[in-house]
Amino acid sequence: MKISKLNKISFATLMALGCTTVAAADRVIIQVDNANKGIITALTKQLGGEVKVDADGFIAAQFNGRSVDEIKGILKNPHIKLVEEDLVRKPMALFNDDAGDPMQQQITPYAVYQSQANQVQFNPGAGIKVCVIDSGLDQSNPDFNWGSITGDNDSGTGNWNVNGGPHGTHVAGTIGAADNGVGVIGMAPGVPMHIIKVFNAEGWGYSSDLAFAAQKCKNAGSDIISMSLGGGGSNTTESNAFKTFTDAGGLVIAAAGNDGNNVRSYPAGYPSVMMIGANDNNNNIADFSQFPSCTANGKTDETICVEATAGGVDTLSTYPADMATSATLNANGAPYATSAMENPGTVSAATFFMGTAEAVNSGAAGKICMIDRGVISFHDKVKNCQNSGGVGAVLINNTAGMLYGTLGEGSANTTSIPAVGAAFEDRTALLAATTVSINIGTSDYGLMSGTSMATPAVSGIAALVWSNHPSCTGTQIRNALKATAKDSGAAGKDVYFGYGIVQAAAADQYLTTNGCGTTTPGISLTLQGISSKGKRYVDLTWGSATTSSVDLYRNNVKVLTTTNDGAHRDGPLNRGSYSYKVCEAASTTKCSASASISL
Repeated sequence: MKISKLNKISFATLMALGCTTVAAADRVIIQVDNANKGIITALTKQLGGEVKVDADGFIAAQFNGRSVDEIKGILKNPHIKLVEEDLVRKPMALFNDDAGDPMQQQITPYAVYQSQANQVQFNPGAGIKVCVIDSGLDQSNPDFNWGSITGDNDSGTGNWNVNGGPHGTHVAGTIGAADNGVGVIGMAPGVPMHIIKVFNAEGWGYSSDLAFAAQKCKNAGSDIISMSLGGGGSNTTESNAFKTFTDAGGLVIAAAGNDGNNVRSYPAGYPSVMMIGANDNNNNIADFSQFPSCTANGKTDETICVEATAGGVDTLSTYPADMATSATLNANGAPYATSAMENPGTVSAATFFMGTAEAVNSGAAGKICMIDRGVISFHDKVKNCQNSGGVGAVLINNTAGMLYGTLGEGSANTTSIPAVGAAFEDRTALLAATTVSINIGTSDYGLMSGTSMATPAVSGIAALVWSNHPSCTGTQIRNALKATAKDSGAAGKDVYFGYGIVQAAAADQYLTTNGCGTTTPGISLTLQGISSKGKRYVDLTWGSATTSSVDLYRNNVKVLTTTNDGAHRDGPLNRGSYSYKVCEAASTTKCSASASISL
């Protein structure tokens, strides 16, 4: 889909919450028998400690300004079993980007870890090529193997290697940014790509452009088509173009859409195209990810709804030179995750806590204002800091997670001092800091969110897996990714995640163990509910099974073996939900994908 920015484009000194502790060294745990706890509690208070926790077999106490060793030294009592540091614990995302600045070092985005792409080695000798139909790939970014990238221009969009907005460059980086020690690393690092520029900064094209682009992808020798775009309504010419590519052994992948509803977007909604939704770094579905039904015109077909997901929330990837906004935040010399809000610049100064900054306070003069979120707008908070003589502002979230925001577009922003957002989890450490440094500038790497970001992730993973199993067809790769996806959300296949979050290492092992043929994506299956004389039936229609007979499974139990004539009526059945699959006779692996229907 088109660019969907859920927050100000920025990148942090991306420190994984919970992986690094910013512990207060003056807080300790004191282990003591319950019978003697009163004595030790009184001693702790007498020595200047504040009891924070009184639990079974221990207390925790804060001694301001003392190190752990100093506290151990003063707590000499035979009733004390152990004194140890009380360590900070923070909420921790399941997956995080590497810490660091991508302009200075190579960063692995969280979705690489989440999808197991870091556990599989890309095989460049397999010759797998990804065709990216988007807004072009800007040659100003050095994070690509440009010798293996070609492209086509489309009418009216300009050169394919000059950006038509940052979207296409961001998408391409997620697929194949090189493993070169700087920037980010793609799912299939250095994979050959063919770039077709079908839209520019205005952000739109036509179905005929996509149909023509599919032909260009094939002519360029591409194996995978990746499309982070879409729109309403189906089109026969467009549908046929992608079916032709798939029937020739290719794989077409497209975004489900970013409107957070159950509308079917195209080209993702065509059966020949694998529809991709987006999840976040905690394995939760993104609230913007569209979730169309797998049933249309009374027939159930899992190829017209979301089949799998990948990371698509706050995805770090490549940008045209200096087109992204970057921010760094250091407190007492330690880096903290941050987001750029407004006003480029660099400042370092002592801190001043302004609370929610609802009024001017002269104590902020010459200092960086530490401000809690709430009550008034971000803009007015920063304006009050500036009018107080403050030289910078750090706005701290009041709920878990990073604070993203802006101070107003264009003339609506009347502030000029650098302002950044910070996570609620870091509030205690940030407010305890005596000095803070802020930098807001430009970067060649930035964050975007959308199914547009999840789609290239799956495209890159497909290329990665396929490079290690080059004898497979694209549809066999598609089915292997679904067969091994990590189940998320509701148990089993659902409309939000499809089969789940793609897992590169699991798909690779699946194909290594079973071979390409065992995924047998060639067996298609559609279902249609029928009511006849007050009774309910399901009509199964299948194709491409190669044996003279097939086994039919209902709710994972074989119900019969029947002639491979492509059709069967099952029933009568009670009202309820049923899942079906068709397998070649005597095989439990050469099967269609499961399809579900409710009667």
